[in-house]
Amino acid sequence: MAETFLFEIAAVALRKIAALSVNEIVLAWGVESELSRLENTVSAIRSVLLDADEQRLKKQQVNDWLEKLNDVLYDVDDLLDDIATEALRWKVEIGQSKRKEVGNFFSRSNPLAFRFTMSHKIKKIRERLDDIDADRRSFHFVEQVIDTQVANRVRETHSFVCASDVIGRVGDKVKIVELLLRLDCPEDISVVPIVGLGGLGKTTLAKLVYNDERVVGKFEARMWVCVSEDFELKKVTEKIIKSANCASNVQLDLDQLQTCLRRHLNSKKFLLVLDDVWNEDPKKWKDLRELLSGGAKGSKILVTTRSGTVASIMGTIPPYNLKGLSNDECFSIFVKCAFKEGQEKEHPKLVEIGKVIVSKCGGIPLAVRTLGSLLYMKTEEREWLYIKDNDMWKIAQKENDILPILRLSYDQMPSHLKQCFAYCCNFPKDYLIPREELINLWIAQGFIQPADGSLQLEDIGNLYFRDLLSRSFFHDVDETFDSEILTCKMHDLVHDLARSVAGKEFSIMNCETKVISERVRHGLFCEENLSGKEFPRSLRELEKMRSFSFSFKIGPISKSFLDALIKSFKCLRVLDLSESEFEELPNSIGTLNHLRYLGLCQNRCIRELPNSICKLLNMQTLYLFGCEQLQDLPKDIDKLGSLRHLYLTSQLTCLPEKALEGLTSLQSLSILQCHRLESLSEGMQHLTALRSLHISQCPRLASFPNSIKCLTALEKLWIWDCELFSLNFPGEESTGLRSIQSLLIWGLPNLVVLPDELQNAATSLQYLLIQDCPSLKDLPKWLARCANLLKLEVVNCPILDYLPEGMNQLTALRVLCLKGCPGLSKRYGNNRRVWWSDISHIPEIYIDSDKEVSSFIRHEMDDVAPWAPWFDLIPDRYKR
Repeated sequence: MAETFLFEIAAVALRKIAALSVNEIVLAWGVESELSRLENTVSAIRSVLLDADEQRLKKQQVNDWLEKLNDVLYDVDDLLDDIATEALRWKVEIGQSKRKEVGNFFSRSNPLAFRFTMSHKIKKIRERLDDIDADRRSFHFVEQVIDTQVANRVRETHSFVCASDVIGRVGDKVKIVELLLRLDCPEDISVVPIVGLGGLGKTTLAKLVYNDERVVGKFEARMWVCVSEDFELKKVTEKIIKSANCASNVQLDLDQLQTCLRRHLNSKKFLLVLDDVWNEDPKKWKDLRELLSGGAKGSKILVTTRSGTVASIMGTIPPYNLKGLSNDECFSIFVKCAFKEGQEKEHPKLVEIGKVIVSKCGGIPLAVRTLGSLLYMKTEEREWLYIKDNDMWKIAQKENDILPILRLSYDQMPSHLKQCFAYCCNFPKDYLIPREELINLWIAQGFIQPADGSLQLEDIGNLYFRDLLSRSFFHDVDETFDSEILTCKMHDLVHDLARSVAGKEFSIMNCETKVISERVRHGLFCEENLSGKEFPRSLRELEKMRSFSFSFKIGPISKSFLDALIKSFKCLRVLDLSESEFEELPNSIGTLNHLRYLGLCQNRCIRELPNSICKLLNMQTLYLFGCEQLQDLPKDIDKLGSLRHLYLTSQLTCLPEKALEGLTSLQSLSILQCHRLESLSEGMQHLTALRSLHISQCPRLASFPNSIKCLTALEKLWIWDCELFSLNFPGEESTGLRSIQSLLIWGLPNLVVLPDELQNAATSLQYLLIQDCPSLKDLPKWLARCANLLKLEVVNCPILDYLPEGMNQLTALRVLCLKGCPGLSKRYGNNRRVWWSDISHIPEIYIDSDKEVSSFIRHEMDDVAPWAPWFDLIPDRYKR
């Protein structure tokens, strides 16, 4: 990534050197002296990187020095990874040979050749670093240190995410609604453009208008489409049809799509919002407008755009130029973001400084929220003055005015967050970003390092995520029923900032790309159809690439394309081939020694994985969701001892016991649409590190294996849409399930009662959702002993008449939702005195309420990135 991340890249290198220096196998190679010299040089350079980064904008020579250092440090990281991988490979082979002494193994091998090769490589790269270190002395940098502890920075909630942030747009809303309800328009379909700088709130205003009661009552059909930068006719038409809920997921060609769209709009008065339009090609707009011409007179199209050119091309009336908010309105937003309620009265000096800060935001709500959240809970005057007096406020009035303001917030981040944030530009604009996937990607890139204590990498990644969320770099979060964040979005301007700070290291590419920087390390490939196409020659020289993914579904890929891709990008950490189609993954995949993340989601052609994939000893995340033709797992998959997350769809009837034997690092196992699966196998006993188990749409799976009792670390157990599953625990009492915090039971028609074996989790259980279990008769008595239970939801269990006795003992319970359970509704509804006392202490109670408590299903399903693996966790009938 860009030079601003060098401090953290160097830190990672030092941690790797330290780990290798005590590795028994590495010591046997005799390279410790070379590693020690390398460590000294890297450490000396790292000590001045913070000062160098501050000077790079003022001195071009410093910037050039940092760019050279950037390249070398990445090469250092690759070399250290090579050494660690080879040591891991030898360790695996030693273990499999059942020889406990390293010396016994080396007596059969020749470490001298490897020692010579590695020593030569280390020496060569150290010489490159020595040259850079010599230049360092001429700049007279000052040594600096930094506190990078995340835990002290995390803030769980802030007022700036409240709906009340929509301030000052009442007048704008009234004017737009009037334009949409006008009856004197000469055109059958009028186009109303809203134009303004990014971050002004055009989309927010459009949403207010779209949901206005008068607007809802006047239009027979309403559709919302976020167009963003891709104004390709077929894609926009598909989005409109999906928003109108008039088409299935069946693939249609353009003629079928236009027929479907015109049929739905025929003689209807409709409102279509085209949000965030960038297209300045009149022909593309004309082609789309023709398809929309079947609506009734009075239909309206509301367009939001930053471009006056777009407005002049599309609009039938003069554009509505959205202005900035007043200083008073902005200050109201700022106070909500920067202070706790009423806290501003205690700090009059900060209030005065805040007014000056707000006056420099140019009325842009996003800038106000960003800076307000940056100052949240900070009460030292110097911190506020730094924001007020910083030179970065002096920006030219251009389209990207907001970026320097956002950049100021970015510059305040600790170094470990900067590279995590910048990496987010690998996701296309306006896509839902799955939190879990994002964290897995961060881990794969080495952005998240182990910390002292019991926190797993995923826990640290979640802290990073929440820190970025608290700084307003994510928004529109959607939560699961257990309050875990499922997805989020990035504002377009925030995405632009991520793209800006990533610099030359991120690039969008396609088959037509001719020239590309050799410094590119993260590529997003945007090509709609790769059928019959070969891998571009211009990309074959990018041997330092660390991540490669497709931006959307691309269909069939030739084996030669894949083979060229793999052979070109030897340093890949992330390879996401999701939403593509090929029957065979090349054996060359086994040469990607650095690979940690492999995505093959929704490949409905692939039948087997090459056994060479088992050579990837660093593999941490393997996505196989939607691989419905996959017959089996590779025979040596047990060698993937570093694997932490496995997402599986296959034709397996039983999970292979041998396959599970070596997966001792596995943190999460998600099994989806394994229609032939009958058993999870006793090999589950080896998954002692497993924290999350998801099982969905496995119609032949009837019960757990006896080995389920070995999952002592399991925190999340979700089972849904398994017709035969009874939740029985065979064998002896499953004493091991004592750590479960989140339990979801959904769509189990044979479930009669929750088994007593689950009572071992009574002290740990915090969230319980039971839904669509028509045979459920009773809730267990031990439920009343769940002292830490926070939320209980029971939905569509028609013969369940009672809650267990002792509900009034659940003093931690905050939310109770009972819906579609006639017996429970009759007993506890309408404040019935006899039974109400059992639950009256619960703050939030919903009995057959229209309010949806559970957010497990997202409302805007059409916006979901097709490659988002969590999307497939949701049964089709629950998708809206």
